[in-house]
Amino acid sequence: MKSCRILCVCSVGLITSNMIAARLKEMLAEKGWDAVTRVTTPDEVASELKEADYDLMACVTHVYGDYGIPKINALGLLANTDVDKVVEDCIKALEAK
Repeated sequence: MKSCRILCVCSVGLITSNMIAARLKEMLAEKGWDAVTRVTTPDEVASELKEADYDLMACVTHVYGDYGIPKINALGLLANTDVDKVVEDCIKALEAK
């Protein structure tokens, strides 16, 4: 199984980002990826990235700035629309590394 680290970002860094983190872990595991996730807010992204290396950000809110890792729009996981596209986008970004 391949491993990856994903930073899940929502406006408050609690319930929504934890939901995204759990869904991504489960769905990526089905595709052969062992995902370690961490949740945060846009204001804390820079400090989180200083503490650990992440392969991508799964965002359900705007994250401004370039942090050198892919940002994936994960809103589809919340609304249950485009779920497969979100997972595919994550896998493409992970495999491109």
